[in-house]
Amino acid sequence: MHKFMIVGGNPLKGTIKVCGSKNSTLPILAACLLVEGQCYIKEVPRLRDVEVMKEVLMHLGAVVECSKDTVKVDAQNIKVTEVSEELMRKMRASNLVLGALIGRFCRAKISYPGGCNIGSRPMNLHIKGLKAMGAQVIEKFGYIIAETPKLKGADIHLDLPSVGATENLMMAAVLARGTTIIRNAAKEPEIIDLQNFLNRVGARIKGAGTTNIKIEGVEKLYPNEHTVIPDRIEAGTHMIAGAITMGNMTISNVIPEHVEPVIAKLKEAGVNIKTGDDWINVNASHRPKPVDIKTMPYPGFPTDMQPQFMSLLTLAEGTSVVTESVFENRYKHVMELRRMGANLKVEGQTSIIKGVKQLTGAQVEVSDLRAGAALVLAALAGEDGSVLENVEHIDRGYERIESKYNALGARIFRVHS
Repeated sequence: MHKFMIVGGNPLKGTIKVCGSKNSTLPILAACLLVEGQCYIKEVPRLRDVEVMKEVLMHLGAVVECSKDTVKVDAQNIKVTEVSEELMRKMRASNLVLGALIGRFCRAKISYPGGCNIGSRPMNLHIKGLKAMGAQVIEKFGYIIAETPKLKGADIHLDLPSVGATENLMMAAVLARGTTIIRNAAKEPEIIDLQNFLNRVGARIKGAGTTNIKIEGVEKLYPNEHTVIPDRIEAGTHMIAGAITMGNMTISNVIPEHVEPVIAKLKEAGVNIKTGDDWINVNASHRPKPVDIKTMPYPGFPTDMQPQFMSLLTLAEGTSVVTESVFENRYKHVMELRRMGANLKVEGQTSIIKGVKQLTGAQVEVSDLRAGAALVLAALAGEDGSVLENVEHIDRGYERIESKYNALGARIFRVHS
């Protein structure tokens, strides 16, 4: 168990580089199971979730080798199509091997996945899509077992634009017989990145980033390499770090278009933002103005940025309203922010935030990945010192966050409990 001891009050100044996207890396590593041969994935972040996905791939029989930020996956000799409950419970995204396994081997057995407890993320859309493609799916004793002689193309309409279901069904469809259309598909940049990887290894997919994705099944996929896009949630977190500490930060290796909702809300809050082709500068010299936010699927304001932005709004000059419309259990950070002097109250899925002049140090507990990021940001802006327990959650999605922020003037110390 680790914890952070954070002494706040220092403005963050300098340049910080964004790592490759966690939410692109995980489905792309899973998709390597579809390829008979070696794939090289570049710009892979060193995160706990990525380590778990590597464990899953090796458990299935893949050879996984790492060199700096490149991961080589050789799935030539996969013989196992079942993932143990122990591995599945470590990470939600481990369910992404379902589509790849049944797509290539016509059989898969996985347990229901774990991960952050931020709300209901059922597998029903994944299962409904696989059944439409001809799979027989049985759910029993906490496991999902899917089998088919051969998947067939189908016209699938998702009840919700689920990112995980879209990715799983894309992977299942690339080797299916015929054409699959996924309607009401998720539009996130990570969906486009998965399409680009799959097309690079021989798939025939078009439409990612729009409502409808069309996949024409092929006989086989071939080894290749791919570079993961920058992590837009990490980039957004760094932007708020600059704003909440009244600093002057330049975020490099970023695609500004991917964080446009965050840029727009920061500008509305009075933060000075400049952008280039692959960089964003954040310059703040005063308390933010209050703004209202409602989380929505992409291209709306991302739910993964709600906790971090809430930390900023606790210091706004007025009252802000935040509505969480994606996950019903994503306000666990509210109680911890109150410990630090924030004035918040929750009514259903809406949080009302009355800004205070200053946050104070406190001992708080990290409940999930993005809540942890929010508490780091609040502690950086707070008086005196704060202690964050269970920071392993933060390590799931941020590579060496303490080292990156310390290089910009922060004082964050990792302590082994």
